[in-house]
Amino acid sequence: MKFRVLPGLHVRNLGRESLAGVTLMAIAVPLNIGYAQIAGLPATAGLYSLILPCIMFALIASTRQLIASPDAAAAALVASSLGGLATAGGKDYIQLAMAQAIIGAVFFGLCAIFKLGFLANFLSEPILIGFVGGLALDILLSQVAKMLGVKINSGDDFIPRVGELVSGLGTTNVWSLLISGLAVAVLVGGRKLAGRFPWALVVLIVGTIAVVSTGAEAAGVAVLGHVDAGAPALTWPQISPSEWLKVTPSALALTLVAMAEGLLVARRYGQKRGYSTNPNRDLAAFGAANLAAGVTGGFTVGSSTSRTAALDQAGSRTQLPSIVAAVGTLLLVLFGTALLEHIPSPAIGAIVAVAVFPLLGIGDLAHLWRVRKFEFAVAAVCFLGALLLGPIIGIMLAFVLSLVNLARRASSPRVDLLVSQQGGSLSSEPLTNTASTGVADVAVVRFAAPIFFANAGVLSDRLSQVITAGSQNGLVNLVLDCEAITDIDVTGAKAVAEITEVAQQAGVTLHLSRLRTDIAAEFAQLGVFDGVDHYATNEDALASLSGGHQSSSPHQGEALALAPQEDTTNPKNPTD
Repeated sequence: MKFRVLPGLHVRNLGRESLAGVTLMAIAVPLNIGYAQIAGLPATAGLYSLILPCIMFALIASTRQLIASPDAAAAALVASSLGGLATAGGKDYIQLAMAQAIIGAVFFGLCAIFKLGFLANFLSEPILIGFVGGLALDILLSQVAKMLGVKINSGDDFIPRVGELVSGLGTTNVWSLLISGLAVAVLVGGRKLAGRFPWALVVLIVGTIAVVSTGAEAAGVAVLGHVDAGAPALTWPQISPSEWLKVTPSALALTLVAMAEGLLVARRYGQKRGYSTNPNRDLAAFGAANLAAGVTGGFTVGSSTSRTAALDQAGSRTQLPSIVAAVGTLLLVLFGTALLEHIPSPAIGAIVAVAVFPLLGIGDLAHLWRVRKFEFAVAAVCFLGALLLGPIIGIMLAFVLSLVNLARRASSPRVDLLVSQQGGSLSSEPLTNTASTGVADVAVVRFAAPIFFANAGVLSDRLSQVITAGSQNGLVNLVLDCEAITDIDVTGAKAVAEITEVAQQAGVTLHLSRLRTDIAAEFAQLGVFDGVDHYATNEDALASLSGGHQSSSPHQGEALALAPQEDTTNPKNPTD
């Protein structure tokens, strides 16, 4: 793919994309301030993560729409992983967060160099739903406490913090509750009235004016406080080698989550809007963004699904809005930090809570329950794991479940019996018995998977059953449809040898059909199906073998690796 900076941008859409950048800034500034607070970092860390990191990602990425920024999941992971290493908000804590982003940049870079974007596929949709949902509920708890003006210990686990919130309800600040309630009403109602309007910015402005004019701060309403002015400066984390090692596991977890969600969202929007993406180039862009965050006082940058969706609704189709938002944020930290000091914390909590609530995945979990109980169970385990055991253990659990699910599916491939219909066509049905083969002396069986160690036993058992039961009912020829067999390993070759022996003992002749040329070469190399006839189609095999006789001109097994094959990949009739 040819490298192009800001793909999709041209003179005709320059105005629209620039206006979308203003919208993005209005959405991102309050959210990033809130996410920085979730992570235990000062507001400047969230703002700095909007400047150079966003510019680097926009200039390198192949995706035209994915917005790179700290998000709720990343903030929760940062807080949970660094909370035991330093005091939240302290200088050492900030240094650790910067180091975490730099290590993440290294992981992203290595994944891009070695083209490991496919690893994101190991986090399936149910796993992402559960994992992100658990993090979202953990975040939501802290934001509800902020909205009520109730103090809870951010370092505690989820269950103790729930207890602290419940026991502290008697200390609810009425003014905080009023501000947050009105903020939620504006955010939710405004979204229905005009979804593209920056209601979060309205909430911050009106809330700040209300606090300053009414003296609500004196009545116990928490505010953002002093925000240091000035552009981000290039620096390097001043921590010991052992501390670099301590933040490495969490940096890897953050990388994996950002890979899975970011590449998935980028691909979805590319398909939706008709342009191609390069996953490994996007990984390099994430690496550059995180390096920029780590050396300018920011924290780990991932992908923002909500902001991407908002910009898509606004008609944006390029990365220019990220650059416009970055420039606007730079001007804010240079000249406008005084405007941020009196922003009420309940309003920030309301903004984050409304943004995070859809990430709970309630509708997605309900859908999984209706259509796939097993995948619902996977999502539920990931949800509880991330919530109760912590994000690091949660992400490890997610990968284990992915491998278990993969092994479960690989070890249970579909095995079909192809039954002859009137007119010569074939239909498939799951192989549950061998009494009816459709043709008295010929059975056609299709194994719909590569033959390897996880399912070789299934192939051996099913075909042996067909041979044993079929030979007692006049079966003379067994045809194995190889169209879906795309690979074979040594264990699979051993299983094939066992099948061949069983067939010889039962007096049944084995044949192959629809064999791919590359697989024929592998069969020949492993010495499987030596001397076995093969046919271009299943109909050819049935026409030749019905009645117990063989055609005088089938493709011979000894020429498997060299025989030219007809196109056997017909999606309209895969059993022809």
